[in-house]
Amino acid sequence: MTSPVLEWDPTDLDSVRNACDKARRGFAAIRSEIGRIIVGQQRVVDETLVAIFAGGHVLLEGVPGLGKTLLVKTIAETLDLEFARIQFTPDVMPADVTGTTIVVENPATSSRDIVFRPGPIFNQLILADEINRATPKSQSALLEAMQERTVTTDGRTRSLPEPFFVLATQNPVEQEGTYSLPEAQLDRFLFKVELPNVGREDLNEILSRTTGQHESHAEQRLDARFLISARRLMRDAVIAPHVQDYAIRLVLATHPDSEFFPESIRRYVELGVSPRGAQALISAAKVLAVADGRFAASTEDIRRVAPAALRHRISLTFEAGTDNRRGTDVIDMLLEEVPIEIPSGGEVA
Repeated sequence: MTSPVLEWDPTDLDSVRNACDKARRGFAAIRSEIGRIIVGQQRVVDETLVAIFAGGHVLLEGVPGLGKTLLVKTIAETLDLEFARIQFTPDVMPADVTGTTIVVENPATSSRDIVFRPGPIFNQLILADEINRATPKSQSALLEAMQERTVTTDGRTRSLPEPFFVLATQNPVEQEGTYSLPEAQLDRFLFKVELPNVGREDLNEILSRTTGQHESHAEQRLDARFLISARRLMRDAVIAPHVQDYAIRLVLATHPDSEFFPESIRRYVELGVSPRGAQALISAAKVLAVADGRFAASTEDIRRVAPAALRHRISLTFEAGTDNRRGTDVIDMLLEEVPIEIPSGGEVA
C-alpha cells in the first residue's frame, strides 16, 4: 500500500488547507488502527504518535505487561516501517547495535575482503527494549544515531535510513542489573511517555482479546513517504509570538537562576530544562495543531505536550525524592504557576 505524498504551496491557502486535512485524516487513521490493538492506553498512543510525526524519539516507561513492546510493533506495522528490536542486556556490546566489519573470502578470486555488516540500528524504527539494562558503553552507541542519524565505525560515517526513530522502554521499578540513563541521553528523547496501570474494564477487554481463538493484527494505513511529507507540513505550521513566548517562559521557569523560576519548586529542582526542551514543546505543539485540523499552534497545545516533553529533562534534588515528587509533579506545578498571558510590562521576544 502506497500513501500519497502531501504537496502544498505555502502561498496558496487552499492547498495548505487541503494538505492539512489529508495529514489530519492520516493521523486519525493511524490512531484508530492502533486503538484496535492497544487497549486502554489512548493518551500513551497519542503522545507516541505526536512524537513520531514531530520526528523525535520516545522513552516509554512502565511496569512489565502494559503493552510497550506491542505498541512499538503495531506502529511499525501501521506505518510499514523497517523494524528491528534490540533486547538490551549487560553483555550487549556497541558492535551488536551499530554493526561490525568482518573478513569475507571471495571464492572466485580466493582473496579476502573487509566488509561492513550493518547492525540492527540500520532500520527505520528501533525498539530499544529495556534500554536501562545496557551498560553505559552500549547506551552511548545510540547517542550519535539518535542525534545525527548517522553511525561512525572504523573512521567512516554511514547515514541511517529516513525516517529513523528510537522507541526505548524501561521498567521504573526494577533496579537490579540496570544502569540509569545519563542526562545527555535522556535529553535526546523528544518525549518520555509514562504508562499507567490498566483498570478493570480495560483488563477485561485485554483478556477477551488475548485469551480467545482470534488474534488481531494491525493493518498498514500509511507509509514512510507520507510520514516524511506530513512532518515537513507540520514543521511549517504557524507559531504565534505569544505562544512561543509562553513555551520559552515555561522552560526558563525550570532554571533556579531565572526571573521566571517560582519559589514553590525551588526545593525540588537542581538543574533546569535545556534548549532541546523548548524545541520539543514547539515541534510537538505544531503536530497537535495539524492533527486537530488547525495550522496554528496554541498555548493549550503547549500545555498538553509539556509533561511528556519536559518531565525527563529536569534534574531533581534529593529533597524531591524524599517528598516523593517526580518530574511530572514538578511540571504540573509549573503549569499552575507560569501565567499563560504575558506578564504586565513584559515583551515578546
